[in-house]
Amino acid sequence: MKNFKTIAVLTASMALAVNAVPFAASAEDTEYLYGTMEIPYAEFYQAELEATPYEIDAVSSATTTKWSKNGEGELFEGSYHSEAAEDGSGQILGVIYPVAVTQADLDALGEENYHFTALEEAPEAYKTVTVTDGKAEFSVIQDDQPETFDTTITLATSSRYGDYQINPAEFPENTAVYGALVKTSDGNVYAMRHEQNIWRQGALSWSCGLTLTEGHGNALDVENYDQISGKTVSEVVYITKSGYLTINTDTYVPVKFENTLEVENGTAGTGSVTLTKTGYPEDYHFAYEIADNFSVGEDDVIAYADAVPGSYTLTVSDADGKYAPFTASFVLSTEDLPVAFDDDQKKLIPAENFTEEESANFIKNISNVNVNGTDYSASGKGAIQIIASDGVLNLEAASGRGDTATPVFNAENGEYTLTVTATGYDTPLTFSFNASAAETTTTTESSTTKTTTKTSTSASTTTSSGSESPKTGDSKGLAIPAAILAAAGLTAIAAKKKK
Repeated sequence: MKNFKTIAVLTASMALAVNAVPFAASAEDTEYLYGTMEIPYAEFYQAELEATPYEIDAVSSATTTKWSKNGEGELFEGSYHSEAAEDGSGQILGVIYPVAVTQADLDALGEENYHFTALEEAPEAYKTVTVTDGKAEFSVIQDDQPETFDTTITLATSSRYGDYQINPAEFPENTAVYGALVKTSDGNVYAMRHEQNIWRQGALSWSCGLTLTEGHGNALDVENYDQISGKTVSEVVYITKSGYLTINTDTYVPVKFENTLEVENGTAGTGSVTLTKTGYPEDYHFAYEIADNFSVGEDDVIAYADAVPGSYTLTVSDADGKYAPFTASFVLSTEDLPVAFDDDQKKLIPAENFTEEESANFIKNISNVNVNGTDYSASGKGAIQIIASDGVLNLEAASGRGDTATPVFNAENGEYTLTVTATGYDTPLTFSFNASAAETTTTTESSTTKTTTKTSTSASTTTSSGSESPKTGDSKGLAIPAAILAAAGLTAIAAKKKK
């Protein structure tokens, strides 16, 4: 038995799938050889898509490495690929999967035997191969113990990898996905492929035609997948080396469409900005969500009060749930500079006449730190935390990983000048410190003034904005939100079925 966290055996009709083959000799004394074959996607999925057949193409990849990662434990384990082109690109052609085939049928294939490689023992699951007039046909997966994994899935309507993405709440650890099927309640089946649709930990994505390239720049196929919009997913079936692993669900796929949703930037504090939206169906019933103290009027004017500087996201959703939600980001900004650099503590502290809350909001919104002319992103993929969440300068910060990591600071290099940019703050903080001496220079530049303070000691230095603009918003009692990460531990699965 497979020892998944929660297991239920699927129906006997599925267990006794078409073309089932015994592990030993049949009544006619026909013996089967067990091995693996490199099966193109079209042939691998043909029997699985009997209800809704369509051609499944190879996956062309513009990346130079990911498409070839098909070894055990790698991103696309179980796939096989073409030779790399001169530019490093290639194609994922299909799946390496166990098969059962007679010696006569294997001989009939001749050299075109799908690179058959014999196995020393019978596999847990396999496809039966039959050959007619030199052409091979592959059955559905022969699995006498298909499993149901008891978990939930979430459906995202935005993704780096397409227009929709399915994520299981849990997934058996170290389980490689060789293929996957998304089944809808109307009886249709949609095949998923590596790098187009199949990702880590059971994540599946696809395009309905709005997103035409995924996060690595690879073109996404739209045909057939666009038919999933507006339907209800009833099953997500993963094909693993040991057979079928099914998650039952009842997940509606809201309809997406071409549209425009924009919000103009504005000034922090109390005010209003304009919302622009076009392309929405007549039966789209608008519901809006931004943050506390924000409201959207019928005239598409967004009013707000006591809004701190930073980036905000407007979510527009259909109150009836038929259509997908959409988002638009905008920035409310100020010329104020609520932080200064304290050389004694090597830390950003509140500037004169500013509060801890206002200083913390600047630090939370830091987007970039320039060190001696080199920019380091403070958010997103590849971010480097040069200034910690409490404002302390991270003198151990480094770019790169492992042996290739390069320290940002080096005491032997002497003076460093840093320019700290934060989203929502028009005036960056610029300061200098000497890594090998006590002299500290702090500089603040705004659109109207420039202030420079130097000291020959390591005493605290403070910086305030040269702008005469008033502070925006009332930060008293303001709670600064913090992201809370949750991780679900999964139980490793290693049991094999015994035939």
